Amino acid sequence: MKKSVLNVAKLEAAASKLRAIGHPMRIAIIDMLNDEPQMNVTKIYKGLGIEQASASHHLNILKTKGVLISKRDGKKILYSIKNAALSEIIDCINRCSDY
Repeated sequence: MKKSVLNVAKLEAAASKLRAIGHPMRIAIIDMLNDEPQMNVTKIYKGLGIEQASASHHLNILKTKGVLISKRDGKKILYSIKNAALSEIIDCINRCSDY
């Protein structure tokens, strides 16, 4: 049996991303982006029924931790999920919460 070598830097990066998505509002944002791959902050905060400042705060955390990416489209900034694997994590959370 081959013993795997743990890469501490990768583990720390993974833990950082998991902490970033570990908030109910951030899970909801990622879930929305699963359904619609690109959204601006207005659509997100209205869809969640929260204040714009709160949505911006959560989006900034997700972007800083490498969960989301953004691109400018005129005056709007569109957010999307950086890695499809993160969508799978949210799908798993949703399946687990059905029990």
